[in-house]
Amino acid sequence: MATTEPKNSIQVIERMTRLLNALAGQAEAVTLKQLAQATSLHPSTAHRILTALVHDRLVERIDQGNYRLGIRLLELGNLVKARISVREHALPLMRQLHAATGEAVNLSVRRDDEIVYVERTSSGRAMMRVVNIVGARAPLHITAVGKLFLLEDGPEGLRAYAERTRLAAYTRNTLTSVAALEKEFDRIRRQGYALDNEEAELGVRCIGAAVRDDTGTLVAGLSVSAPAERMKTAWAVLVKDTAGKISRAIGYRG
Repeated sequence: MATTEPKNSIQVIERMTRLLNALAGQAEAVTLKQLAQATSLHPSTAHRILTALVHDRLVERIDQGNYRLGIRLLELGNLVKARISVREHALPLMRQLHAATGEAVNLSVRRDDEIVYVERTSSGRAMMRVVNIVGARAPLHITAVGKLFLLEDGPEGLRAYAERTRLAAYTRNTLTSVAALEKEFDRIRRQGYALDNEEAELGVRCIGAAVRDDTGTLVAGLSVSAPAERMKTAWAVLVKDTAGKISRAIGYRG
């Protein structure tokens, strides 16, 4: 009996999973007969398991005995999504990118009109002052990742940002007009990555790429920062590839 009960429990879970997968594969509500056929379960077995799932709100029974996935799955899915840490998934991949480039790798998010650096890997070399400390902030228009977020805002969002911030100059290379930023955004669209060409600090360059979640929303940016003389344009491919891996790790399927 001690060995039979666990075996039976596992069998029930496996059958429950088959029923949930069958429901997930249908856009509309389906009948008990259809579910039994799709899962190769006897109708009485399928009905018994479905009744338990309905009780737990994992499945919803609607008119005429049709079934569809229940609201509890949405609640659980949102809970899982909320607990997924971009930083947690990003850090191992950031270390790999750092090993490949030997330069500082940054993960940053948007807070209002600024970028906030939430994680960083570095080599211990004399590093750049702008992103020296996790938690540091920088205006959107002077950073590679910030430009990605501004691009996401669209033309109206860019103009509103320009009105709020006046596009203050931080170096002689800072883009300080809407026209210049729009031209830059065209380049970003073509390339799939953004650059900071000594716009936040003279002598420092940066390559940034987008990190997106399961809805396609831009939630963070990955970047490599380096002294201008050490930055290699070829690293853009590595940055894009790593950002793509982080995006897929948090559910992006674009």
